[in-house]
Amino acid sequence: MFRFEYEMYLWALLAVPVLILFFVLMWRARQRAVERFGDNVLMQQLMLGYSANRHILKFALVLLALTFLVIGWANPQWGTKREKAKRKSADVFIALDVSYSMLAEDLQPSRMDRARRFTENLINGLAGERLGLIVFAGNAYLQMPLTTDYAAAALFTKSANPFQTPTQGTAIGDAVSLAERAFEEGQKSHKALIIVTDGENHDSEAMKIAEEAASNGLIIFTVGVGTRDGGLIPIPVGNRIDYKRDKSGNAVRTKLNEDAMRDIARAAGGAYFNLAQGSERVIEALQERIDQLEKREFEQRIFDEYESYFQWFIGAALLFLILDYIISYRKSGLLEGRDLFG
Repeated sequence: MFRFEYEMYLWALLAVPVLILFFVLMWRARQRAVERFGDNVLMQQLMLGYSANRHILKFALVLLALTFLVIGWANPQWGTKREKAKRKSADVFIALDVSYSMLAEDLQPSRMDRARRFTENLINGLAGERLGLIVFAGNAYLQMPLTTDYAAAALFTKSANPFQTPTQGTAIGDAVSLAERAFEEGQKSHKALIIVTDGENHDSEAMKIAEEAASNGLIIFTVGVGTRDGGLIPIPVGNRIDYKRDKSGNAVRTKLNEDAMRDIARAAGGAYFNLAQGSERVIEALQERIDQLEKREFEQRIFDEYESYFQWFIGAALLFLILDYIISYRKSGLLEGRDLFG
């Protein structure tokens, strides 16, 4: 497994294109100055020892030296040893509502933004468990199966939005069914589902599906996003923002459906939380409940040893600098008439 120990240092490579641009501009300015001084052919005859290609070669060597120094500075590493490690964890799916109603702004800046931010923090708070991610609107979609790759889970969460699903609605029942299928077959314990939603327009089968899932050992927690007073649903129309409207043309107001989410959580042995109580308090409560679940042991392959290769890049950079020092800007007298560099 390859990695850079200090990835942030690679930003220094942005200096390379800047230096190239600067060199090209200075080169053109120098050519214009020579042309103003006299005829180009005559000037070439007067500068007998001048080699344009050597200037370019020496600049290229300096750029190579800089590039290799930055790469060495970031310390490229390769995992040389892989071990099997046994861990104990619960299996937890997070189902994130991405329906249009999540665009409502009764929670600032919007329900969707607050839900995404909460889910990212929840992923960090549940580090150590195996996590999976589901997004749902009119249908449910498996974004990520159970894994310990928390960075990938956070990345998927950041990109979740209502415009990535072809059908709209809030199919909580579909999300529960999908989570049930995604768990390992025959698994009757140490599994949980956390649903982050406003509960708007939930399907009528959600309660029945939740009860069936509970009989198979699944515990469901629900997290409400929104307010009881609700808010309008902004929809982009061309270059302006309008609001979702019903068939009569009236703006639709979406409200948090706490009763439905509380019933679903109760039916599956879980609990309901309101995000308005504070993200940290909800995460702490969920951590406490997940910690109480029976943990199961699983085997994981991990890289536990890295070997550094920065010295090779530093050595190459020094070699390029030495070559730059040795090579003259002028043509070689030893190769007079046969200058390989022009």
